[in-house]
Amino acid sequence: MAKLVYRDYDQTGLDAQYNLRALVPEHPQYFQRWAEASAEAAEVLEGHLDLDYGDHPKQKLDYFPAPINAAPTLAFIHGGYWQALDKSDFRYLAPPWIERGVNFASINYPLAPEATIPEIVESCCSALIWLWHNANELGGERSRIAVAGHSAGGHLATLLLTTDWQNWNFPADLVQAACSISGVYDLEPIRLSYQNPILKLDAVSARAASPVHLPPTGKPLLLAVGTAETAEFLRQQEELAKAWAASGAVECYLLEGFNHYQTPDCLADPKTRVFARLESLITSPVNRTAS
Repeated sequence: MAKLVYRDYDQTGLDAQYNLRALVPEHPQYFQRWAEASAEAAEVLEGHLDLDYGDHPKQKLDYFPAPINAAPTLAFIHGGYWQALDKSDFRYLAPPWIERGVNFASINYPLAPEATIPEIVESCCSALIWLWHNANELGGERSRIAVAGHSAGGHLATLLLTTDWQNWNFPADLVQAACSISGVYDLEPIRLSYQNPILKLDAVSARAASPVHLPPTGKPLLLAVGTAETAEFLRQQEELAKAWAASGAVECYLLEGFNHYQTPDCLADPKTRVFARLESLITSPVNRTAS
C-alpha cells in the first residue's frame, strides 16, 4: 500500500489533485482563447499598458479607465501557480467592467522560482499601494479599490484582503472587498506536492501564507469554484468558508460544470451571480475615514 502524504492521498493522488493541466488536456485552447480575446480588448479599449509600479521587470500593470471620473477600481491578479502566465492574458475581463463604470487593472508580479511566495505577496501589495497613490491621476477613487484573482491569483487576492495596511502606513480599508476564483487557501498540500521543488515552501512559510490560518477581516470576500474542478479545490473553498464563517462576510458560489480554466469567465459575464455580486460590492458607496 502506498504511503499517505496528505489526508487520504498518496503522492500520486495528491499530485493529480493539483496537476490541473493534466486534468484538462485541452488547456492550451483556453490559453489561446484568453490571448485572442485579450488582444481584441486591448485594441478597442483606451488603456495604459505596462505601467511600472516597482523596479523589477515584472512589476507592471495594465490599467483601463472607466469613462467617468472618480470611478471605483477592480485590480485583477492572474494565476499560474505563482510561476506562470501574465497579466496580458486577462485583458479580456476588462470590457464589461469599463462599461459599468469600474476601472480595471491587471497586475503582474515576479514569478517563482526567482521570487518566493512572500516576495510575490509583497509585490502585489506594492501594486495596490501604487494604485492607491495614483488613483486620482488615473480617474479613480482611492477609497473604492477591490481585488480579484484566479487560482494562485485568488490566493493572493485573499491575502491582500487580510493585509494590515496600517503597518504600511495606509488606511486599514485600502482594499474594500475581494473575490477569489478557484483559489488556494491552504498551502500545505501544495508544499507536499510536485510543485514544491519550484516554490520551495517549508511548513512554516506554507502556514504563514495560508489564508485558512489567518483571522478574517470582516471585509466582503466572494469565493467561487467550478464543480468540474478537483475534490481538493472544492475542499479548499469549503475550508476557508468554514474558517472565516464567524465573520459573516464570506459568500460562496459553485460554477456549475466549469473546469479550472473556465472559471475566470464568470468575471467577464455580467449575467453570472459572481459578477453581479462583485459589481454591487465595488459600486456601492462606502464610509471611511479621510485618506
